[in-house]
Amino acid sequence: MRLHRLELEGFGPFRDRQVVDFDAYERDGIFLITGRTGAGKSSVLDGVCFALYGSAPRYEGTEKRLRSDHCAPEDPTTVSVEFTVGDRRWKVTRSPEYRRRKRRGDGFTTLAPDAHLDEFVDGEWIGRQRGPRNVALELDEIVGLSQQQFLQVILLAQNRFAEFLLAKNDERQRLLRTLFGTKTYEGYQDALEQRRKDGERSLSTALESAGVLLDEAERVAGDSWRDDDGDAGEAATADPAARSERAARAQARLDYRADALSRERDAADAAHRAAEAAHAARRELRERHEARARSRQALAQLDARAEEIARSRRRRDRASAAEALRAPLDAVDVARNRAESAAVAWRRAEDEWGRLGESASTDADLAAVIEQCTGEIAVAERALDDETTLADLEQRLGAVRDRVGEIDGLLVGIDAGRADLPVRLAQLDADLSAATEAAGARDALAERRAALAVRVDAASTLDRLEAALRDAEAEHVDALARLEAAAGTVRTLLRRRLDGHAGELASSLVPGEPCAVCGSREHPAPAAVPDDPVGDDDIAEAEQRQTVASDEERRAAAAASDARAAVAEVRGVVGDATITSLTDDLARADVDLRRALLDADAQAASERDLLAADVAAQRQELALLEQTLAQTRERVALARGDHDSVAARLAAARTRRAAAEALRTASREHASCLTAEAAAQSDLSSRLADSGFDTADDARAALLSAAERRQLDAEVTDYEVSLRSERDRLRELELELAGVGDDPVDVDETADVVARARERWSAAVDAAAAASQRRERLADLRARADQTLAATGELAREQAVIARLANTVAGRAPNTHRMSLESFVLAAELEEIVEAANLRLTDMSSGRYALRHSDAIAARGAASGLGLTVLDAHTGHARPAQSLSGGETFLASLALALGLAEVVTARAGGVRLDTLFIDEGFGSLDADTLDLAMRTLDELRQGGRTVGLISHVAAMKEQIPAQLVVEATPEGPSTLRQGVVSIT
Repeated sequence: MRLHRLELEGFGPFRDRQVVDFDAYERDGIFLITGRTGAGKSSVLDGVCFALYGSAPRYEGTEKRLRSDHCAPEDPTTVSVEFTVGDRRWKVTRSPEYRRRKRRGDGFTTLAPDAHLDEFVDGEWIGRQRGPRNVALELDEIVGLSQQQFLQVILLAQNRFAEFLLAKNDERQRLLRTLFGTKTYEGYQDALEQRRKDGERSLSTALESAGVLLDEAERVAGDSWRDDDGDAGEAATADPAARSERAARAQARLDYRADALSRERDAADAAHRAAEAAHAARRELRERHEARARSRQALAQLDARAEEIARSRRRRDRASAAEALRAPLDAVDVARNRAESAAVAWRRAEDEWGRLGESASTDADLAAVIEQCTGEIAVAERALDDETTLADLEQRLGAVRDRVGEIDGLLVGIDAGRADLPVRLAQLDADLSAATEAAGARDALAERRAALAVRVDAASTLDRLEAALRDAEAEHVDALARLEAAAGTVRTLLRRRLDGHAGELASSLVPGEPCAVCGSREHPAPAAVPDDPVGDDDIAEAEQRQTVASDEERRAAAAASDARAAVAEVRGVVGDATITSLTDDLARADVDLRRALLDADAQAASERDLLAADVAAQRQELALLEQTLAQTRERVALARGDHDSVAARLAAARTRRAAAEALRTASREHASCLTAEAAAQSDLSSRLADSGFDTADDARAALLSAAERRQLDAEVTDYEVSLRSERDRLRELELELAGVGDDPVDVDETADVVARARERWSAAVDAAAAASQRRERLADLRARADQTLAATGELAREQAVIARLANTVAGRAPNTHRMSLESFVLAAELEEIVEAANLRLTDMSSGRYALRHSDAIAARGAASGLGLTVLDAHTGHARPAQSLSGGETFLASLALALGLAEVVTARAGGVRLDTLFIDEGFGSLDADTLDLAMRTLDELRQGGRTVGLISHVAAMKEQIPAQLVVEATPEGPSTLRQGVVSIT
């Protein structure tokens, strides 16, 4: 969420409309809201909170004094905030409840609170919601933060820093519950109680379930259920314990039978494995016999490639020998290319030198030219500054001449004004403004005299305007009476016309024909036609007279309104004064103004002396400038020579020197490259003699790339490794199969033996599996029956656990810490808040202080688990937060507030906070601690965040250039001024 613009009018100390452009501080990232105490710094933040939530934090629980006390009855009170959430821009405008003068008549009317929400779409504002309730619901969805969360994470209001740090456990729990929404954990206690009731119902069905399981166990056991004498015993007994013992004896019989069958299965399995082992040995012999044949074939194929591999080996060895000549060959090529490039550059430099009309070409001649040009450049560069300052000197000379002329004119004007002063005193009333031009100190007297003259004129016309107002109001009353009479006539005619409608309808009835109203063909009692019927023309004429009366009433009302406005305007100028008192005040103003004119004459004489001394100094400076200008012109003319300007001569000298330097450098480079080429060629020739190659071209032809050499080397190496490996493999196989002929090995006989053993083993496995299945089924039924029989004890123990858990969750015994589940959850949140806060508190306190979460039991049965202490590194002991000094409390509270803001932001759906306000508290910090706090706040603006601070601390004014200044005017209301101050 980013704030863009705030508009205040008639709000708090601000009477007139004030605008704050937060976007102007986006580049700085941090700005200071400063001003004198009581000017209204915190009211800026009150305006933001009121616009978004309809209330201000400083007025909670007290009389709502949002409207400015400086407002006149007709002045409006509105607050507007523009902000962006995501990629959508919004504007919310609110006005509180306040009293306003009635538009008609005397007295006041109460305006209800109002609000409307607009969205900026395609360059224009589109209305989205209207009314405080609808706007509040819409903003809940848009902003994503409640007012309480907003005050904890965005607008950290004055005197609220230490509220969370110094709060008691139950107070801190109420605040955290609102921020994190943990009240729902109370429902978990009800859920545990319901589980206890469900456990009691489960006890009643436990024995019934056990009986059903034992019946199924008897059916599965079959003959094993009976005793050795064949008697089933008390099969129908209802005692679950006795039936459980009989099931245990049946389980033992089934276990014995299953074990016997398992032994038979194991014997069959051993015979089967022995047959498979013999078959596997015969099969392995056959596989090695086949492997020997494959190895012989592979060795024959490798022998066929021997000549090809020999060619590859010779090519690889020749490339390796040529590789030693690669560097000399490359050096010759590089030297030849450089020599050719140097020759091209040398010819180009000679051409450029010839185009300048120069003939010197030896190294010594070029060095002389370069030295000569360097001297000319030095002279021209010194004169270039003189040529540049000529215009400035001429401009200063003209300015001094103008100043001398201006002062001479002022002296003449002062002399003329003093000579004319007696005449102006005599003509004060005729030409007041001309007499007051001589001194600015008389402006107030002149304005006061002019204002009194205006009020005298207004008082003389007030009686005439009041008489005109009385006549206009009387005319309006008459017009209203005529309008009421005309309207009454229309109503009477309409009533008579309505009463006569029945007679008109009756006159149109025909016997036997249906009535147009009821449809009846019989008309036993038709209405009579009135003696004096009202027609449409009568009504139209009456309505025309009503329209004329209405137009006359509107004109009379407008005339009366204009007359009242004129009287109010004049009465506002005159006030409570009379024309006599105003005339006396005007006479006294004339006396004061004459006295001021006499004082002005003395001041003019003093100013003339000062101007005379100033003009003498200016004339002396003028003579000095003229001498300096002449000397400068002479130096420039000498340095210019035959060129149009010193700059032109400087450019020509630089061009000539650059061309000479380029030619000398190119000549030297060309000679050096030729020498290098000869040396490289000589080195290559000497190396070729010892290399075995006849020519350089033979060596180049033998060269291969690194990849080609690696490929040839890999090919030869792979062949040699494969040949050696295959020979070794064949040797081992020949030794292993010594005495075994080349005929194939038969495996069919051993395969038949394995098949017969597998059939015997399969039958034994099926019999053992069936017996084991019955045994396991009976064991499962017995276990379930025993578990069901034990369920009563288990359920009782579980019920005890659930009851203990319910009491623990509610914070009752055996919960020794007296922490409810909600407190436990909030304690985890508080630990995360403390961890985030310590990241900043450690830096701000230079490593001395760190916050610690405490779950110590509170005294006198109070809520526990949400305590806060401060670990002091100097002592190594924890101390209560109340023991901190004012500055230390502020730092700890600020760190805790910022940590709380980070955690609440994460829990509020990841709301991005691009704007943050912090109100006061910096005055309690010393210089070093303030610097640490400022560095911490400076980190908050990273990532595009804008931080607004409220403070009157002078050090912060020096460190923060971007400021919003709140100033109280002499009349009372405050104003806002924003900008960037210069910090030196």
